[in-house]
Amino acid sequence: MTQMIQNPVLKGFNPDPSIVRVGDDYYIATSTFEWFPGIQLHHSKDMVNWRLVGHALTRTSQLDMKGMDNSEGVYAPALTYSDGKFWLCFSNVHSCRGGNWMATPSFVITADNIEGPWSEPVSIGNYGFDPSLFHDDDGKKYMLNMVWDGRAKTNFFGGIVLQEFDSELGQLVGEPKNIFAGTELGCTEGPQMMKKDGYYYLITAEGGTERNHAVTVCRSKNIWGPYEVHPDNPILTSRFQEHAELSRAGHGFLVETQNGEWYLSHLCGRRIPNPEGYQFMPKYDNGFSILGRESAIQKAHWDNNWPYVTTGKTPVVDVIAPELEPCPWPALPAREDFDSAVLDVNFQTLREPMDDAWGSLTERPGYLRLKGRHYLSSRYEQSMIARRFQSHYASVETKMEFNPQTPYQMAGLCAYYSRNGHYFLKMTCNDEGQRVLQVVGNINDVYGEYSDDVLIGDASEVYLKLDLDYQWYTFKFSLDGVNWQQIGPALNSTPLSDEGGPDIFRFTGSFAALFAADITGQQVHADFDYFDYQEKS
Repeated sequence: MTQMIQNPVLKGFNPDPSIVRVGDDYYIATSTFEWFPGIQLHHSKDMVNWRLVGHALTRTSQLDMKGMDNSEGVYAPALTYSDGKFWLCFSNVHSCRGGNWMATPSFVITADNIEGPWSEPVSIGNYGFDPSLFHDDDGKKYMLNMVWDGRAKTNFFGGIVLQEFDSELGQLVGEPKNIFAGTELGCTEGPQMMKKDGYYYLITAEGGTERNHAVTVCRSKNIWGPYEVHPDNPILTSRFQEHAELSRAGHGFLVETQNGEWYLSHLCGRRIPNPEGYQFMPKYDNGFSILGRESAIQKAHWDNNWPYVTTGKTPVVDVIAPELEPCPWPALPAREDFDSAVLDVNFQTLREPMDDAWGSLTERPGYLRLKGRHYLSSRYEQSMIARRFQSHYASVETKMEFNPQTPYQMAGLCAYYSRNGHYFLKMTCNDEGQRVLQVVGNINDVYGEYSDDVLIGDASEVYLKLDLDYQWYTFKFSLDGVNWQQIGPALNSTPLSDEGGPDIFRFTGSFAALFAADITGQQVHADFDYFDYQEKS
C-alpha cells in the first residue's frame, strides 16, 4: 500500500523548515524565536513519520536572549551536512521595534551527531536574519544571507548576499556580492542553495511570511550569477487561494531521496475563520493560524532543469510519500510525571534555560518546582515551562500545590502566545488572605480579568484544566480531580496567533504553560505533579 504524507508533518509552532538527507536519514531544523533551547531538530526515515530528537542551542554561551521581546531571537535556521558533520546557521535577532534597523548577528555551529553536542557559535556576519551555508563540490564554502536595509528610501529586503567562508579560519573571506535582488513578489529572504547538473539553484522565500508567502527559484551556471528566475515563478504559494487548506506556504527547500525522488519542504499555516468584528487582515485571507506556522512537504519533479511541485503551485494536505520502508516512531506518552531530573524535550522555557535558581525537578522528586519571579508581561525572568499546542482540539491538565500569602504571589496554567497575548488561570490570595482562583489575561497590551475571584477555602492543592476547542479556550478547576467546574467564559483563541494583533512582529505559536510569579521577590514556589496533554479528534 502506498504511504501518504499527511501535512503538516510538523504540527504546531515549527516554522522555516530546513531539510537535509544524510544517508537513509532525514532531518529538519525549525525556528524557535524567543523560546529556549533554540532550534528544534526533527528526524525521519520515511518523510511520513517525524520525531523531535533535540535542540541545537542548549547553552547561554550559544544563545543569549535576555530581555528580548516577542518574536525576537532565533530566526530561520539552515541545516546542511558536509565533511562528515552537520552545519547549522542561525541568527539571534534583536528586532527593529521603534526603528528601521535590526541587529541580526548570524552564526554557524557544527556537530558530529544531530543530537549534539553542538559547537560554540562562529560569526558569519550581520547582514540579515536568514543565513545559510553552501558547500560547493570544489571544497569551497559560501555564506548566503538576506540583506536588511533600514534606509528610508530603500526596500528593507535588499537582496541576497554571497560571500566565501573559510572554515579553517572560521571567518568570512573575500568580497561579498549581492547576487539576487528578488522578484516583484518582494520581501526576498530565506536563501538556501543547491547544485545539480551544472546549475547553482538559489531557493528563496518571498512575499512575506503572511498571506502572500511563496517559494521562488532561480539558477545560474556561475555561483556569482547572473541568476535567471524560474519561468513559472513562484513554484509554491497559497497567495489568493482563500480556500486552500494550507495557507501562508513559503520558505522551502528541496531534498532528493536515496531512490532519486524529489520533495520540497515548506512552512504553512492552518487557519480558523475570522470571528465577526475581529479583523486585522485583508478579506481574502480572513483566518487565524492559532497553532502558529507549521512545516509541510510536497512532492516535486524536474523539467528542463527546473524544479516543479508535482501537484501544482497550491500546497496540498495529502502527498504521495517516497518509496521507503515505513518507520513509525513510538507514540509520545500523554502525561509527563516529572520523574526525570531532565526536562522533557517537548518543553521549552522563555529566553533562558531552566536552572535551580527558579525551576527544579529534583528539590521535590516527582514534581516540577517553579519559584515565582516576574509576571507574564515582563521580558525578563519568567518562571515558565511550556508545550506547543499541535491540534485545534486539545486538553491540558495539571495538579498544583501552592501556598500564596498575598495577591502578589500567583501560579497556575496558561494559554500563552506572547507577553501581550495570553490567558492565565491563577491561584492567589485576596486582600483578606483567602485563597482564590481567577482567570486573567493580556490581549494586545490590554490587561483583562475574565472571571470573579472563586474562593477555595484553605485548599493548597488544586487541579487545573485548559481545553482548546478550535476557536475557544476554556479553563476548569477541581479540588478533588473528579468534579470539575468551569471558571470564566469561553475565551477567543484567535488573538493568540500571528494574525491576532496589529504588531507585525508575530511569528510564533500558542503554548500551554505552567507558570509562577512572585512580585514580592520572595520566590515563593509552586509544585506541579504532572502535565497531561491530550489531543482530541
